[in-house]
Amino acid sequence: MLWYILNLSIIIVFIVLFLITRQTNKRWSKINDYLGMVTNTVNSVRYGNLSTKIDEINHPTYQNVTDSINRMVETLNDREKMIVEYQAELMRQNKLLESVINSLSDGILIVNDKYNILRVTPKVSSWFGAKGQEIIGKNIFDYIQISDDTPLERIKNKDVFITHTPTNNFVMNTIKLSLDDDKKRYVILIKDVTNEREIETLKEDFVATLTHDLKVPIVAESNIINFLLDGKFGEINEKQQFALLNMKNSNQELVELVQIILETYKIKETGIKLIKENIMLNNFITDIIRSTQPIANNSGIKIHFTSQRDIKVTADSLQLERVIKNLISNAISHSNTKDKIDITTGEIPGFITISVIDYGQGIPAEEIKLIFNKYYSAAKKFRKIGTGLGLYLSQQIIKSHGGEITVDSEENVKTEFCIKLPM
Repeated sequence: MLWYILNLSIIIVFIVLFLITRQTNKRWSKINDYLGMVTNTVNSVRYGNLSTKIDEINHPTYQNVTDSINRMVETLNDREKMIVEYQAELMRQNKLLESVINSLSDGILIVNDKYNILRVTPKVSSWFGAKGQEIIGKNIFDYIQISDDTPLERIKNKDVFITHTPTNNFVMNTIKLSLDDDKKRYVILIKDVTNEREIETLKEDFVATLTHDLKVPIVAESNIINFLLDGKFGEINEKQQFALLNMKNSNQELVELVQIILETYKIKETGIKLIKENIMLNNFITDIIRSTQPIANNSGIKIHFTSQRDIKVTADSLQLERVIKNLISNAISHSNTKDKIDITTGEIPGFITISVIDYGQGIPAEEIKLIFNKYYSAAKKFRKIGTGLGLYLSQQIIKSHGGEITVDSEENVKTEFCIKLPM
């Protein structure tokens, strides 16, 4: 009986162990199946398939993991859609920018530090006579010529010659690109100024021809006025003399105006030809003041000359006289008080100086940098006659001597123009 009970117990134990083992195997099988689904999902996400999800499992532990993985995949899918949208918008903006750049009348190209072309706009390709990608990698100097030895990276508003388009005029500017890498790259802007140059030439030719034709009758009128004042056609009374003197002054202003325009035109065509000589400034300036004082008298202004010593300078006397007279004339015109005009001479290292100072309305700070520009005239602001060429011409004359003209002004206090000439 005891043996029977022992055997039965052993059989029961084996049955229980068998059932436990079978249940454990089923559980491990489910775990392996679940891990397989997770692995497949992860691999799908890895290769870009963000629509894959793990099927729901009715098990608390597995379901939490499943929900977490599925939410992660959904988040990645949303992020990918956002990235695609951003990329599409960037592409649209890039195409818009490229379209705008390509439609510009100016040409744009990018070169590296060896001046090899990295990118060009269609306008440049047409000027260079190159198509498509054949221009990329070529040296820019295969297509353009620069008039001097200025390095390409320092070119500002310089005329250049394009070999394939020899009949046009081009101006070039270079801008260095500021990038995070160590590579040097430059943006080059090329502008076709052919039409502007032709219009400017026509305008200047017209003005030169017109003023040349005007000079003849104006000079003839001046001669007749002088004959009348000299009594060549009979005696004149005081009122007639007063009227003729006013006419003479106005006529002289016209002569000087026409002469300035003609001289400006000659500068552009042939430059300024100087005939230099040794000039003692004291007598030279005194003679100029003697000839301009009558004009100053009409405005009630006295011209005072002060010098430290009699300085000798080498210059073209006719051209230097023209500059000083122009500065005195401007001082008279813009001195809205009855105050004096001071003329002084001096010396600074390497230069002698001639200053013309008036105590009138002065020049606004924003206009000082403009007054030497061609055709700029402060006279227009005060409804006075003036082309703006006087200061431009004066600056060119002094530059041709190797000097410069500077200006210092304070509104309603004084204005000082200073001529600096090499010793």
